[in-house]
Amino acid sequence: MSRRPPGRWCGAGRDMRAAWILTVTALITAQTAGGSPLVPDPEVFLEKYGYLHQDNHIHNAVEVQSAVREFQWLSRLPVTGELDSATLRQMAEPRCGVSDEGSQQVWAQRVNAIFTGKRATAGRPQSRRRRSAAQAEKWYKRHLTYQIVNWPRHLSLGSVRLAVHAAFQLWSNVSGLVFQEAPEGPADIRLAFYEGDHNDGASNAFDGPGGTLAHAFLPRRGEAHFDMAERWTLNGHKGHNLFMVTAHEIGHTLGLEHSPVRHALMSPYYRKLGRNLVLSWDDIIAVQQLYGKPSGDRLVRLPGQVLHAALQEWEFTELHNRHETTGQPLYCQGNFDAITMDQNDTVLVFRGSVYWSVLAAGSVSGPLPLSQRWPDLPLAIEAAAFSPLDSKWYFFKGKRMWRYTGSELDPGFPRRSSDLGLPRHPDCAFYYKPLGHMVIFKGSRYSVLNLKTLRQEPYYPRRLTDWTGVPQGTNGALTRPGGRLYLFREQRFWSFDPVKVRVTREGQWAKDLSWTGCSKTHQSNNIL
Repeated sequence: MSRRPPGRWCGAGRDMRAAWILTVTALITAQTAGGSPLVPDPEVFLEKYGYLHQDNHIHNAVEVQSAVREFQWLSRLPVTGELDSATLRQMAEPRCGVSDEGSQQVWAQRVNAIFTGKRATAGRPQSRRRRSAAQAEKWYKRHLTYQIVNWPRHLSLGSVRLAVHAAFQLWSNVSGLVFQEAPEGPADIRLAFYEGDHNDGASNAFDGPGGTLAHAFLPRRGEAHFDMAERWTLNGHKGHNLFMVTAHEIGHTLGLEHSPVRHALMSPYYRKLGRNLVLSWDDIIAVQQLYGKPSGDRLVRLPGQVLHAALQEWEFTELHNRHETTGQPLYCQGNFDAITMDQNDTVLVFRGSVYWSVLAAGSVSGPLPLSQRWPDLPLAIEAAAFSPLDSKWYFFKGKRMWRYTGSELDPGFPRRSSDLGLPRHPDCAFYYKPLGHMVIFKGSRYSVLNLKTLRQEPYYPRRLTDWTGVPQGTNGALTRPGGRLYLFREQRFWSFDPVKVRVTREGQWAKDLSWTGCSKTHQSNNIL
């Protein structure tokens, strides 16, 4: 899109920019106080992702409004040109690191080709600033090789290879391309994991958990880079689905731009793996305009539920293989969805479609299928808690809460979290005896649920700073005999003293807490 060259701020222009800065500052202050993470500098964001030219140190209000409108259009937000709270929240969501500049023009060309029958111009507009202007924008062969350079430490090479193979197969099913893994030697497309600055330029340095998850290069520099600091998963529990992100980045290595179409895999903000078809009509048209249709003109579109089941089966196999190899359950590496403890002091650890039971003596049983003990409970729960007050199990995922008495789902459940006054996608939940209620952590705030009325207590949510020393983003919590509260995040734990009302100890839970079942001397032979 056209940009006005920046000029000197004078008269009304200076007033417009001053008003804009004050408005953005007020919005960021208000949203931060409310606990919602926001991008710290919207102008820097708009420059990084191609909406504003980076060589202009000062942008006037007209340029910024035009850039905001383009971002809102691509993000499927109301196009107002204003940096409202919804726009700022969208900017803070985890996303692909590839620039959005030119995506609107490329999409318009693609749609125009559908209605006119004329072949769309391959690649980006000439004004497009690419990572390397000398690179072509499509491959001029149909048989491509790929190579996995390295992979996340907590995942096995076997499971990563399966996820990557499925991601490439997704594109070959709907196009004239054929992909083959090249474990050694040269390859057309290379996939690698890095942290921070990895010699792609300062603007492409990874930023740690959240923010930019991955980026890729257009043909024919076939590379896709992933942030090693992210929590990568295969089955949709807490973290980022490696299959979905890989499939998106492969699209870029084939020459595809970001798409404004709802549910498109090539949206700049990664989709979750659901039950619907993974590739949208726009994804398919885009790749076919570059590489044609599959041989025999036979289109194969896999629904998400098929891929979800396959990934679940792969991960279940991985859980058993890792247990047999290391003598430890896979959750001991710090990757679980939720953790709680029942009335018998048995610790239960949840991950994906399974759970483990750790007896008070430290012996472990599992992994066991969730569906056998809690029918109708979804996979990859986000928080779990057992309440000694009513001897019931509480599970949270997305916008809903499930309550079980034993293995029976209580009538009227699941219920919407909003009906209870609770946040969506909680970090963790636990029964806290000093309050006599359920406590739910989410980001920088916490809520308190009255289990008798099933309503949030008055004057909540409150700031997490009430819990001195407890960090944000804990993914599990439980209270041990004696009253101490233990909170977990990845490999770390924090012990909270309810008398001193602060954290008094922290460390590595798999190493320091024997009751987690991560000591090889306490393993049970019961794998299933």
